[in-house]
Amino acid sequence: MPRTVDLYDSAYENYESETYREIRTETYGKDFGQTSWVTTDESEEIPQLLALKADSSVLEIGCGSGGYALHLAEKIGCRILGLDINVPGVRNANRLAQAKNLASRARFKDQDVSKVLPLEDSAFDAVFSNDVLCHLPDRAAVLGEIFRLTKPGGRTLFSDGLVVGGMVSYEELTIRSSIGFYVYSPPGENERLIREAGFRLVRAIDTTLNAASIAKRWHDAREKRNMQLVAVEGERNFEGLQRFLSCVFKLCSEGRLLRYLYVADKTE
Repeated sequence: MPRTVDLYDSAYENYESETYREIRTETYGKDFGQTSWVTTDESEEIPQLLALKADSSVLEIGCGSGGYALHLAEKIGCRILGLDINVPGVRNANRLAQAKNLASRARFKDQDVSKVLPLEDSAFDAVFSNDVLCHLPDRAAVLGEIFRLTKPGGRTLFSDGLVVGGMVSYEELTIRSSIGFYVYSPPGENERLIREAGFRLVRAIDTTLNAASIAKRWHDAREKRNMQLVAVEGERNFEGLQRFLSCVFKLCSEGRLLRYLYVADKTE
């Protein structure tokens, strides 16, 4: 079994592929080009949780291929900046913004979001990040940076699918971590870090079973297209991703790894 399995490059480089479109639609219901554990219901709830309005300035940390950010810009009318370290994803996001005539409202930049960001203090009404902070090594510093960038009275939202809820074997951790760098959180740690960054925690929502459902649908949608995906990804990578998705489903459905959605505001 390879130590590293590619998920993101193949997903973003093949964004326009009919095979990948079909997989996203079968997995999520709505195709935003996503590679996360966010259900369609959660996608629709996020604007309300962040209290987004047409005049809101929004930052997405880890925007991927930009589909969801563009959906918000189009539906809400807000101005949004998306940051991601994945170059194919950012390239695709900017191309889509131009194609949809949304470039004046949605911008995307190649940026290592684990570093101090070259943005002004209190620049955004809302900052959000879907299943990205678990990839970053210093969550306290990242949350501190998000606090700096959020306007007083503004909100932040992020999800973490790696809250440890039970016993997990070394083999399971290896498979679950095969697509990249990950940090696993003990229960209560995100709540503590949110408070220490200066935010007030508004809600912590358990979305574990939704993540399990996505993993199962994603795995099955890919399995039906085995031959097409092997031709693009190679057999070893295809099998590695299938093991990864099976592992996510098992750990989440058994409650041994949990996914939580956190909403907080900046009261000062």
